[in-house]
Amino acid sequence: MVYVGPAVILGVLWTCPPSHPSPTYGIKGYKTDNVNSRALIGQKKCFSRPRAVNVDLQTDATLQVDISDALSERDKVKFTVHTKSSLPNFKLNEFSVVRQHEEFIWLHDSFVENEEYAGYIIPPAPPRPDFDASREKLQKLGEGEGSMTKEEFTKMKQELEAEYLAIFKKTVAMHEVFLCRVAAHPVLRKDLNFHVFLEYNQDLSVRGKNKKEKLEDFFKNVVKSADGVLVAGVKDVDDFFEHEKTFLLEYHNRVKDASAKSDRMIRSHKNAADDINRIASSLYTLGTQDTTELCKYGHTHNCTHTKVESRVAADEDLKLSDLLKYYLRESQAAKDLLYRRSRSLVDYENANKALDKARSKNRDVLQAETSQQICCHKFEKISESAKQELIDFKTRRVAAFRKNLVELAELELKHAKGNLQLLQSCLGFMKTNT
Repeated sequence: MVYVGPAVILGVLWTCPPSHPSPTYGIKGYKTDNVNSRALIGQKKCFSRPRAVNVDLQTDATLQVDISDALSERDKVKFTVHTKSSLPNFKLNEFSVVRQHEEFIWLHDSFVENEEYAGYIIPPAPPRPDFDASREKLQKLGEGEGSMTKEEFTKMKQELEAEYLAIFKKTVAMHEVFLCRVAAHPVLRKDLNFHVFLEYNQDLSVRGKNKKEKLEDFFKNVVKSADGVLVAGVKDVDDFFEHEKTFLLEYHNRVKDASAKSDRMIRSHKNAADDINRIASSLYTLGTQDTTELCKYGHTHNCTHTKVESRVAADEDLKLSDLLKYYLRESQAAKDLLYRRSRSLVDYENANKALDKARSKNRDVLQAETSQQICCHKFEKISESAKQELIDFKTRRVAAFRKNLVELAELELKHAKGNLQLLQSCLGFMKTNT
């Protein structure tokens, strides 16, 4: 179980013996599940407030949204959404509600399905919480406790706690980013569904999609993809949007490739940390039989090196990998915006052709004119808002990448200096003992 406060995560609690393979992790508030947590936990550890990705939003003091608390119970995560607002639409200036992931998806889908927002980049929905891999490892650890030494069990327990906590922190942060993006948007923040999501203090009665609905969504995506290929071949009447269409396609593919390579790099650091950890364990075992200073120092050195590699992987995951994954989803949202505009352009051109045909035959002219005017208005409305959205998207992503890459470079320098000091210490020890 994990206890996390609004500003900092205050500790990691282990309450998962073999008979309780699925722990409850929480932020600010927890239950012990009738387990002697004092015997299993040990000392509490401090962690910083999770921020998986910084999208550098222009915040508005009139509406501030954050996730103050969160609680993971088996396959569900309950988020406490805290809102401070001076807008007249809300009854109170400060309030909190509890929401689940499905309700975030409902809010996102309501934006996507609303024709009024066709000209805006809809903030990407947060990914579904996935703790299956960590829970499986927790269960295997509980089952294999009898075959491990006390130190091996403690070390693996700490590693799994850290892994579970990292996933949990990232889940909370990505859900908060979604809400902050909506709250910062000048149009989406006024949406009635968003206000209901923030203020209504009862369950929204939102359920996940069943198999039939998922199948329908799959076919809709297939049709959309096929239609997108047809629409993509239409030459845009505006050079700005034609350039953006070409750029975003290339940008999305590059970010996707960079994200995959970033994940491979992080896995390499984690694998290196695991290998060094195994060497440290072997040296510790050897040190119980051979009391030479070299074995003792080797164990200490490798433990320190393991921590450095783990921190490098964690920082790269936080500052680079998460950022790439977020903008992979947001660039897809921008591509969807351009698709909606291109679809509207095609509809407008077809309406013009239908009007010309109706006039030539002098039949259903009024109906064709009405349809043409509706298509024209929709296309112009989408074009007007889409241009500003794409400009804002560029400003936002450039600022976010600049900030995160500078911070990552500073952290990499810090870790490089730590590695250098470690090697110098090792060389100094070997010189004095040879």
